[in-house]
Amino acid sequence: MFKRSISAAFLAFVVTGTSPAVADPDAGSYLAARQAGLLNDFAVASRYFTKSLLADPGNAYLLENAMTSFIALDQMDRAIPVAQAMVDRGYDSQIAHLTLKIADFKAERWEDIFKALEQGRNVGPLVDGLSQGWAHLGQGNINRSLASFDQVIETEGMGAYGMTHKAYALASVGDFEGAEAIFVAGAPIGMRYSRQSAIARAQILSQLGRNDDALAVLDSVFGSQPDSRVSVLRAELAAGAAVAYDAVRTPAQGMSELMLVIAGLVQGDAPDQFTLMYARAATYLRPENTPAVLMVAGILEDMAQHDLANAAYASVSPDDPSFHAAELGRAAVLRSAERYDAAIEVLEALSRTHPNLPEVYATKGDTLRQAERYDDAITSYTRALALYDDESAAKWFVYYTRAIAYHKLDDWAPAEADFRAALALRPDQPQVLNYLGYSLVERGEKLDEALQMIEIAAAARPDNGAIVDSLGWVYFQLGHYDEAVVHLERAASLEPVDPVINDHLGDAFWAVGREIEARFQWHRALSFGPEETEAIRIRDKLARGLDMVLLDEGRAPIRVAHGDD
Repeated sequence: MFKRSISAAFLAFVVTGTSPAVADPDAGSYLAARQAGLLNDFAVASRYFTKSLLADPGNAYLLENAMTSFIALDQMDRAIPVAQAMVDRGYDSQIAHLTLKIADFKAERWEDIFKALEQGRNVGPLVDGLSQGWAHLGQGNINRSLASFDQVIETEGMGAYGMTHKAYALASVGDFEGAEAIFVAGAPIGMRYSRQSAIARAQILSQLGRNDDALAVLDSVFGSQPDSRVSVLRAELAAGAAVAYDAVRTPAQGMSELMLVIAGLVQGDAPDQFTLMYARAATYLRPENTPAVLMVAGILEDMAQHDLANAAYASVSPDDPSFHAAELGRAAVLRSAERYDAAIEVLEALSRTHPNLPEVYATKGDTLRQAERYDDAITSYTRALALYDDESAAKWFVYYTRAIAYHKLDDWAPAEADFRAALALRPDQPQVLNYLGYSLVERGEKLDEALQMIEIAAAARPDNGAIVDSLGWVYFQLGHYDEAVVHLERAASLEPVDPVINDHLGDAFWAVGREIEARFQWHRALSFGPEETEAIRIRDKLARGLDMVLLDEGRAPIRVAHGDD
């Protein structure tokens, strides 16, 4: 319930501006800025919004968007003066208020934090309430700090957050007994762990000499597959070390954790750019907040801002336990940008520093496969399979991707063996069933088994155009042309611009005597840019018909289209 209400409140904070018009002399800059903003091209947007402000310096819309563009670029030093200009002009912008608040926390200007709240520069009840508690702590007034946290605890829907930050505050001043008492007291009301609060409690328990209890907390929260940072902590606890408390030690770090939690709460509900504002605030306050850095990078990757995402991933220190996760993310970004050589270079370096991590080799295999270096991909996949535990949930996918690499090399025997190995681990996996079934159809082998596989895949993924196409195509190969048309028409509706699906539908129309529609579909397939070999074949079908093409290929013609059996 709390997540739903806070998300709605934060979504309402997105300010669209009160006066979007700009002065005529720089209308071009304004339009360029808006277009860049729609494309999430923050560097271009910031440049043109700034240029537009020269013509209309008091425009709330321009100020707001210039500020958010700077934040997205991780240029907080440029965003802060814009936020101050908005406040000075009396504009009520929660993002501007938030920007100035985190600037005050970074600079430890505690009185300015209270002054802003007195002036009505609010962000929201949770942020404002917790910021008072941390600001009092910054001033060294622990009693007023705890009283402020208690006010948050007493606010409906915010109790768990208030208790967590109160525990952080007590632990930061060395009161581990008091901090643990807060966690114990919070359990009956549904104390919810974030990643950092679970780490904090484990460290607190270790400081109290209760490593076994600390391990139990970590295991209950993270299960059997903790991330690298938690694995390091768990190993230290298991070895009996008195682990130092460093989860949240300062007001700025406390607010950084709050920003990260809020970003996680609204992610998926709010626009990505809005979530990015909070994640960037978290890293500004605490640059070593690696989960926040990874969130920033992931959001930018989703926005197709590859250079910014790459820079965020690259900011993680090699000494950080999550360095390998950041480097894997960086390789994925480079791969998405089709910079395969750069991605492979990152992964080769990572394989030297982390030679026993199977996911490094699996990712390298994926990258090599996309670069069409199939032999090298197979070598990397094989290394990954040797390193994965027998019980690893990831092994089926590596068998599947290695099978694809073998298939691309037209080495069918090991490809089929790997597809079946993947199915042995995940018997109903739709991707594997579809790929193996479709490949068998293309080879004209085991068609009844292929049909069964693809029917299972289609039942699991009825809205997947590629799988529905496979189902139609196996019916076509079996000579069930009317059934093929039904499924291929649906596949074309799901993937209307796919050249292969439209080509298949054209063949099916030809087979049932709908020659005009067949030629229409082949023309459509050509317009969607098929591979050159397929394009040549489609042009041949348009010139002479499918039956003549099949005869030239040494295959039996269909002949149904002309009523000639």
